[in-house]
Amino acid sequence: QVQLVESGGGLVQAGGSLRLSCAASARTFSPYTMGWFRQAPGKEREFVATITWSDYSTYYADSVKGRFTISRDNAKNTVYLQMNSLKPEDTAVYYCAATKGRYYYSQPRLYDYWGQGTQVTVSS
Repeated sequence: QVQLVESGGGLVQAGGSLRLSCAASARTFSPYTMGWFRQAPGKEREFVATITWSDYSTYYADSVKGRFTISRDNAKNTVYLQMNSLKPEDTAVYYCAATKGRYYYSQPRLYDYWGQGTQVTVSS
């Protein structure tokens, strides 16, 4: 069983930055692939970024590529999402997710564990 707790959300102006953190309670952070997803009101949950446990390979949604960076610190059982050049359309609840596996995955159904989410609001 893995418990995930997100933090770092808030209100920021367009063009600003935020750094989200996700702390995992699992005895070992490995070999979990970690992902970030988001859900805006009235929309389906969508993939943002993912990172593998072994070689730290990353994969991003086209909408955030070049602006967001996912990273992880296995010693701290924590994954991060650095968000720069934020846009109003980035406004959503951001969720951290984990799944056992060696590859990165962009489909929510492939993740077994989810955090409670943290609100990110970008004002224009």
